[in-house]
Amino acid sequence: MKKPPSSKPLLADDEKPLRGRARKPRDPAQPALPFDPMPARVEPCLPVLKQRAPIGPDWIYEIKWDGYRIAVHIDNGKVRILTRGGHDWTHRFPAIAQAALRLGVGTAILDGEAVVLDERGRSDFNRLQESLGGRGGKANSGATVMYAFDLLYFDGRDIRTLELTARRYFLKTLLKGEQVGAIRMSESIDGDGDAIFNAASEHGLEGIVAKYKDAPYRSGRLGEWIKIKCVQREGFAIVGYQPSMAGIGCLFLAAKRGDDLVYVGTVGTGFTAKVARELRATLDRMKRKTPAIAYSGTRTNVAWVRPTLVADVEYRAWTGAGKLRHAAYKGLRDPEDGATIYDLLQE
Repeated sequence: MKKPPSSKPLLADDEKPLRGRARKPRDPAQPALPFDPMPARVEPCLPVLKQRAPIGPDWIYEIKWDGYRIAVHIDNGKVRILTRGGHDWTHRFPAIAQAALRLGVGTAILDGEAVVLDERGRSDFNRLQESLGGRGGKANSGATVMYAFDLLYFDGRDIRTLELTARRYFLKTLLKGEQVGAIRMSESIDGDGDAIFNAASEHGLEGIVAKYKDAPYRSGRLGEWIKIKCVQREGFAIVGYQPSMAGIGCLFLAAKRGDDLVYVGTVGTGFTAKVARELRATLDRMKRKTPAIAYSGTRTNVAWVRPTLVADVEYRAWTGAGKLRHAAYKGLRDPEDGATIYDLLQE
């Protein structure tokens, strides 16, 4: 039998530790790329409302989805779904959360809209609210899908400084063209903004969003995203109501003008019998003796309430007197989704 080779002792006679070979100098052409810290939350980029779409090759256009704005955070097998106001609604969108885990990425933040679609494939806000148990409800919605339109963080890198076209390229790569699952790509459209808006109106969509191609992702309303609505829809404070046998005859509405509330008219359509009864029961607990607005109208038998609830109202235009024209009630806006009151100073 051959003798095993003799091993060298771990320590030499002089008790000096063994040392590895000297590391080669780093190639300056290969800079170190440390991971960017993943933000716990990103304030969303918000579109500015305009009456007409911007025109030119520097803009792309998307459908304006009618739902809840959400951000999906993926962090090494864990998913968080945050609303626009920063509330954790992961448990309320289980299908979206499961779809996020199947994307096969370690870390990412997707920006998009949670919607429920009608039979024609259009987003329907009323159906979305019903699927979640109504305003303030706690139901989980398995019918909700997310249309993703931006990617803010991708595989350890914060990519908000990249131009929109680059971020959308990475997003499309991540989603692999998926259009049938619970997370889908919100497709962009190149072309004439007026023609695209007219087509959206003909198909009964809420509107379109125009985005500047070369812009980085910046939080807030800075004008790089512009929304153009086929039908106007905003949030207004409920300051009173006129009782009726059905529960609600009409709601008295107010908008903001700076820090003040200004009366902008009433809405008397859009209520189902059930909604009218439930809303009346809620408002009866919020009564106050005097109106929260300056009111010089002629209507009598008005019950004034604290301006706490925000009504989601669709309307066609404004009258010359500053009142809503052809208004219809669509529901109550949820405070966890950033239920803001329309500010007349933004016009």
